[in-house]
Amino acid sequence: MPERAERGRATLATADDVLLEGCHLLTVDAPRAAVVVVHGFTATSEHPDVLSLVGTLHDRALDVVWYDSRGHGRSGGHSTLGDLESHDVAAAVALASERAERVVLVGASMGAIAALRHAATDCHLAGVVLVSCPAAWRLPRNARGVLATGLTRTRLGRALAARYLKVRVSSRWTNPEPPVALVPRVSAPLTLVHGDADPFIATADAHELEALAVCPRRVDVVPGMGHAFDPLATPVIVAAVEWALAHEGHPASP
Repeated sequence: MPERAERGRATLATADDVLLEGCHLLTVDAPRAAVVVVHGFTATSEHPDVLSLVGTLHDRALDVVWYDSRGHGRSGGHSTLGDLESHDVAAAVALASERAERVVLVGASMGAIAALRHAATDCHLAGVVLVSCPAAWRLPRNARGVLATGLTRTRLGRALAARYLKVRVSSRWTNPEPPVALVPRVSAPLTLVHGDADPFIATADAHELEALAVCPRRVDVVPGMGHAFDPLATPVIVAAVEWALAHEGHPASP
């Protein structure tokens, strides 16, 4: 296990002038690569599952950069559910690139959408790991889906989200391109991690995205895993990062 440097903080300024509270955990010596970790909706950089993943990645001699997405935690701005969050990812990648030539993105749920949106425009990434990523803009027809819609699409829901979940949601839905339109533009090795017990997004979404990808890609369906950075996903995510680093620069199979 490598010696761990002191955790640091950094203010990230996005291209659209939002200030984010960022964190970095650096290796003492030169890192093998860097990983940018992007949390999901209602999480923050201090979520226990996020911190557990960060520590496990760092133990692999990797620098790790993570942050509070816009509208979350100590960061400014309003959440756009993965759309303008691509600017957040870009700012974190820029920080990670200061010490490492190779950068891998790891995003979960809303963070997966943001990571994918950035990856579709960045040909220099070493890899992309999308956890619990939807293929299209659809929600399950159950109580969870109704709650998610109410929290993000209604004035009362957004007020409740701000008060009780500490998330500031934008009142404007921009209807951006869905992940199915973005994934064919990704050139870096891509892994889709999905739980077979995910209450929000079916595993079929991961296979749908995999079928559209033209880069080296794979799907890991994790038994018993729920949504986003479920602890069951941690070893699978770490393996996916290592797979990406090993396959960087390799063409996709026909």
